[in-house]
Amino acid sequence: MTLELVSTAKSFEGEQRVYRHRSSTLDCEMTFGVFLPPAALEEKSPCPVLFFLSGLTCSHENFIQKSGFQQHAARHNLIVVNPDTSPRGVDIAGQDDSYDFGSGAGFYVDAKQEPWSKHYKMYSYVTQELVDVVNANFPVVPGRRGIFGHSMGGHGALICALKNPGLYQSVSAFAPIANPTECPWGQKAFAGYIGSNPDDWAQWDATLLVSHYESTPQELFIDQGASDNFLQAKQLLPENLLTAADGNEHIQTIYKQRAGYDHSYFFIATFIAEHISYHAKLLTAT
Repeated sequence: MTLELVSTAKSFEGEQRVYRHRSSTLDCEMTFGVFLPPAALEEKSPCPVLFFLSGLTCSHENFIQKSGFQQHAARHNLIVVNPDTSPRGVDIAGQDDSYDFGSGAGFYVDAKQEPWSKHYKMYSYVTQELVDVVNANFPVVPGRRGIFGHSMGGHGALICALKNPGLYQSVSAFAPIANPTECPWGQKAFAGYIGSNPDDWAQWDATLLVSHYESTPQELFIDQGASDNFLQAKQLLPENLLTAADGNEHIQTIYKQRAGYDHSYFFIATFIAEHISYHAKLLTAT
């Protein structure tokens, strides 16, 4: 696997890098960010790795430029990896027609419907290929891996963890689309990528996965702004996931609703330190 270094910038004694590579899973060129903390650079010491999945309309750049995560990842010596939100540079009719489907809106599923199924396999890319790429090219501690995300990416983080018990040792989400089979965003995406039968959507819905989860005990940290317009529009539905978790002894939840905060990166930037600290504690526990 050949990685092309696109850019690098020093940040809090670490380095924020951007790489490009050819994805065999998505059959296109993909770009992702990697923050290497001081320990990984200066001492070449293996560090835990934390993956961040972004939301609708975003690329890899939004989280890098707006969240302010680097100072906190540097302090805890975490490698942070953030991929793009969909395949790029592919020629599919209609992929740029709307903000919530196609480009920038891969929804972290593996598409089954043509013409999307050739390229739109973000779930497999995130949980398999990208993990392998990171393991092969950066000084990561084996088996010390976390995942978090925002909105569509929060949905992605939750399903990646719930569908792969043991792959991630920590998981959190900012304002996740927690029950996509019951909201307009999810229904549109699933119908287009998966097909018209709602029974086929269940395996991609965090609330439904939680309701049937019977594997390794898993804690989910969910952060939600109380003034989020998408919460009020019933696009996120965290209450449904919390109800499902209450009936499952294998799932523990931490839910924090933040008064006055909306869906934006101002919300993420305010609480990113708490999330990084949460993951660091779990990923460095002995």
